[in-house]
Amino acid sequence: MSDADEQDGATDAWLYGWALGYAAVGAASLLVPLYAIDLGAGAFLVSLIAATAAFAGAPGAVLWGELVTRTRRRRPFIIVALASTAGVLLLLPFLDSPWTVLAANAALWFVVAAAAPVLNVVVVEGHEPSRWTTRFGLLNHYQGYGWLAGLLAGGVWSTLAGSQFGLGPLAAKRLFFVVGATATAVGVLVVFLRYPEPATMSDRRFRRLSPRHRAANGSAERAARAVPFGPARIYWALRDVGFGGNGVARFRGRVSGRLARYLLAATVFFAGFSAFFGPLPAYLVDAGYATDEVFLLFILSSAASAAAYARAGAAAAAFDPVRLQLGALLFRAGAFPVVALVGAAVAPPVGPVVVGLLFLALGASWAVIAVTATGLVSQFAPEPIRAQALGIYTAIASLGGGVGSVVGGAIAGAVGYLPAFGVAGGCVAVSALVATGRNDDGDDGERLERRGRQ
Repeated sequence: MSDADEQDGATDAWLYGWALGYAAVGAASLLVPLYAIDLGAGAFLVSLIAATAAFAGAPGAVLWGELVTRTRRRRPFIIVALASTAGVLLLLPFLDSPWTVLAANAALWFVVAAAAPVLNVVVVEGHEPSRWTTRFGLLNHYQGYGWLAGLLAGGVWSTLAGSQFGLGPLAAKRLFFVVGATATAVGVLVVFLRYPEPATMSDRRFRRLSPRHRAANGSAERAARAVPFGPARIYWALRDVGFGGNGVARFRGRVSGRLARYLLAATVFFAGFSAFFGPLPAYLVDAGYATDEVFLLFILSSAASAAAYARAGAAAAAFDPVRLQLGALLFRAGAFPVVALVGAAVAPPVGPVVVGLLFLALGASWAVIAVTATGLVSQFAPEPIRAQALGIYTAIASLGGGVGSVVGGAIAGAVGYLPAFGVAGGCVAVSALVATGRNDDGDDGERLERRGRQ
């Protein structure tokens, strides 16, 4: 091990503290909607919880990004984010209305997303730009596996709370929130004691240099894709777009028809994904699944995605990525309503086993879509606007997902889960046709790229 690696290991010790907090957030991402269901929430309110997780956090990221730029301080913002997360988790057991739970969840994601612009600057501080790809990957490694560890802990606790400790579902969730708050408080202490020396990099220099590294950062993206869409992605996507003055007009003038069509399709299929996943926790509970079984299904999906990312990348390099994505999208379009049919109509143990297999396949299909999507945007976008196109893709993934959650929840609450999941699948099917439609632009993309170089 080199001296630089040893020094990195010492200065990165504070990331263990952030990972503890992120583990608590990962568990809360599923536990909060399940807790709201125990308090009487229906499918629509559960979907609103998913949507506000994206929408409420974006202002926090923008606000804190500006404060960091002005104050040149880093550690206070990370500590405040972790301490506020612990405070929200500690508050949740005392709430007895699903609407107050929704408000608390919005506050939770406000502070979690607010730390995103700080963390990205801190992890590259003192490192050459050539190492930034590795540094971003390291941050997402801690966050991704922290998130997964939180889901695993929530699933194990849900199993043991009733069988070993005799706690009811509501009491078990409330106690786990306290455990999560305690873990996050320990994370605050770790960050306070092990945070590196104050950063000196300017926000302007970071924003100027970072897009090229984030766009090519495969390891970081693979870890981040295990995490649902979120406000942090909206923040960095919009910052990377870099529009100003006549920037919008210049961007539009360089966009090929195929890129525009694909971005439209991405908006639709992300809305379809969230129209399914938004009300999904409420559906599973209504179908008779226990809390630990719901956790297990989501763990299976996340684990399948993590295991399939590398294979999906290899397949995208060897075969046509458009056809690979078309197959994954059409599978999801058909699988969404099938989950509603099997989960409610097929008796145990066959029903849960089939649903579990579907979740494994859904997780693997997401790996294919996630890997091929950024590649297709990069392929369709001329080099001068590639960073902006990737930023727009990331933003519409989050924003489309938020809208889809609301729509799916509204349909599920009004007419039932099968129509909601059918609409979700229909959106994905339509988007597949749009995304893979015939290219009428000829060599338009190459022509625009040549124009951009002039």
